[in-house]
Amino acid sequence: MKTILLTVWLVGLAAIAQAQLYDPSAFDKKYDGLLKHPGVQIESAEAINLMYNYKFYDADKEFRWLRLRYPKHPMPYFLMGLAEWWKIVPNTDVTDYDDRCLALMDTTITLAEKMYDDSDNKLEPAFFLAGAYAFKSRLYSERKKWTKATFAGKNALKYFEKCKGNADFSPELLFGDGMYDYYAQWIPENYPLLKPILMFFPKGNKASGIKELEKTANTAFYTRVEARYFLIQIYSMENQYDKAFEMSKYMHEQYPDNPFFERYYARSAFVIGKLNEAERICKDMMAKIERSQSGYEGVSGRTAAYILAYINHFFYKQNSEAKIYYQKAIDYAKQTNSTNAGYYWSSVLGLAKIATDEKNYDLAQTYFKEVMDKAEKKSSQYKEAKKALDDAKKQRREERRKRR
Repeated sequence: MKTILLTVWLVGLAAIAQAQLYDPSAFDKKYDGLLKHPGVQIESAEAINLMYNYKFYDADKEFRWLRLRYPKHPMPYFLMGLAEWWKIVPNTDVTDYDDRCLALMDTTITLAEKMYDDSDNKLEPAFFLAGAYAFKSRLYSERKKWTKATFAGKNALKYFEKCKGNADFSPELLFGDGMYDYYAQWIPENYPLLKPILMFFPKGNKASGIKELEKTANTAFYTRVEARYFLIQIYSMENQYDKAFEMSKYMHEQYPDNPFFERYYARSAFVIGKLNEAERICKDMMAKIERSQSGYEGVSGRTAAYILAYINHFFYKQNSEAKIYYQKAIDYAKQTNSTNAGYYWSSVLGLAKIATDEKNYDLAQTYFKEVMDKAEKKSSQYKEAKKALDDAKKQRREERRKRR
């Protein structure tokens, strides 16, 4: 009997404890914030993993539960807005998700501002304010709304600066340090017109930024994947292709249905000469596009098709297969309004080379002229097409001279 009573008493205590844990008002009284709370991390982990693996419907159900639990905290709204952003990531020309993404980031800002004013702990709300403004600035930049992008960017920088140097509070804050340090140097180097925006802020340091993002990628919870997302791109920009390959391969293994990570995995494998691996991944991407899998569309298609064309053209010497894939890359480029980019120029140039090999010189000239019409004059594709046309003209003049 005593055992039964003891068991009932323990179960009762557990029920009370559980009720307190899942009571939002108890949370507000008991905890300073969500960023460092392990229980909240356990709750949100599945939703975040579903989001990054492009299972948005299932992730949204989990995010809505977090919003129900913590209605006054900016984190659930930030994560829901982040999910909308990741719907945009595969093709940033798609505007279908803009309004909801911006609205959720605005709600994040409203709640974070109230938390910032009411709480002694300024770091957690500053983190969400920096993140929400940063995503708004990024989206406005994609839409070429420069005034709005500049305003949001300045606010993001302001709150990044408030978070800077406080990674001892939470490793999540180191993400802001890394982003600030890298891009505060990278932006003026690549966009001189934006220098005035940064003149009142501390100077950045790309090397430090990379180290901080790498540490975030290994120690943070909420910003770990975002840090890796940026590192993959940064490694590529810094010509550290081996690192881009290793990171994108690992992320693809973690999230096999994420088109961004798979696309970069294919690209980096191709760049460092792992052609068998690149071919396998590209065929997987093409299959996902054909079955209309979430996130897989023309941008992934033009990458995969071009790589497969190149491998068939120059590695397997299979011109018939290469022509099919070059044409697919061209079609995907037209579908995504990207005929002003390298994949399109290189694909048309590839068809021109095959036409030349097949002695179809009129068709080859048509392709070469198309490259010169679309490509930038400083590009290698333009120069190669121009040289081929000039050589063809010289050859015809020489033939006419000999006939005389």
